This record gives sequence, C-alpha cells and structure tokens, in this order.
Amino acid sequence: MKILRLATLLLGLAGSLAALAQMPRLELTAGFHRIEAEVAATPPDRIQGLMQRTRLGPNQGMLFVFPQAQRHCMWMKNTLLPLSVAFLDDAGRIINIRDMQPQTENNHCADAPARFALEMNQGWFAAKGIQPGMGIGGLERAPAPR
Repeated sequence: MKILRLATLLLGLAGSLAALAQMPRLELTAGFHRIEAEVAATPPDRIQGLMQRTRLGPNQGMLFVFPQAQRHCMWMKNTLLPLSVAFLDDAGRIINIRDMQPQTENNHCADAPARFALEMNQGWFAAKGIQPGMGIGGLERAPAPR
C-alpha cells in the first residue's frame, strides 16, 4: 500500500514538473532590477501558478497574463512559499502590492482592473523600493493570454 501511494505521489510530481517546464520564460525589469519570470498565460498555467514549489530564486517570479483587465484576485491554496503579488494595469504600472501567506485561501485582489499579476518572493518589491505607480518593463513581449 505504501509503494502504491509513493508511486502515485511520484507520478503526480512528475506531471507537475512537466507542466512547469513547459511555461515560457520572460525577462522583465523593475527599475534597474532584472526579473526572470515564468509566464502563466493559459488557464491551466494560471490555475497551477507556483503551487507545490519549495523554492524560488532571488530574482525569479511568475507573471500571470489575463485575457482582460478586471479586478483579479489571487490565493495561496497549495502554495508553499510566502509571496508578494503586484497587480499591473495594461501599461505595466503597478496598481497595488499584496503580501500573501503560504497555504491560505484568503483572497488578495487588485484595487483596480489589472491585466497582469507578478508574484515574487515575499518582500522582494519592498526590498527593491518598488511601489505602486512604478512600471514593470518587458510586458510587451509576454505571450497573448488564452
């Protein structure tokens, strides 16, 4: 029975890793800071997000590309890392930034219609002096959402 559970767990993990490996990557900038972002532009990728990750590099994150600007919300179910999320408008300006605690189901929402959300390690934006009203560069190269 333990072997069956272990095999099931390993197959699930392999499937998750395969899905993550398929997400495109995009270099973004926040001021003079470089960000290496995985891009979640499809419904399955947006649903998966950073769930089950145990590590995120110091300048790595995930960019969520939404089909339309609206007051999107994020939550942390099955997400093991503390994250900060910046909600961005169509032009890439930061609307607001929220800190999110791991494995919670609280909603963290954009204060105005957002076209993108950028998740980074918790405190990344504050440590770099990145605040609402500032822009994120490189979004024009993001794949179109599906």
